[in-house]
Amino acid sequence: MTADRITLKGLRARGRHGVLAAERELGQEFVLDVTLFLDTAPAAAGDDLTLTVHYGELAEALVKVVEGEPVELIETLAQRLADVCLASELVERAEVSVHKPAAPIPLPFDDVVVTIERSRL
Repeated sequence: MTADRITLKGLRARGRHGVLAAERELGQEFVLDVTLFLDTAPAAAGDDLTLTVHYGELAEALVKVVEGEPVELIETLAQRLADVCLASELVERAEVSVHKPAAPIPLPFDDVVVTIERSRL
């Protein structure tokens, strides 16, 4: 397993995910942190974008998932995002954190975060 990583932090998108009807109707901001584990040496040696992950395109694909079909659980959303990360055969493993800073909790809090790690089988 390689130790190289590409990390995208603080990617923001509006989605309609949640159990409550108001969350589905009004939507809210979700914040994503994604780390991809892959071997970046071939890309670096040849200065070749095709041998690594284009993080701009990855960001666009992740936002489409958040803005897309609503789910009740952010665990489900995290899994869908991990699937996007693992779509590139270059990626060996992905860690995805989904932040829901406006979660409907009637107490003071900073953030709710679900973090999953998935690897290529």
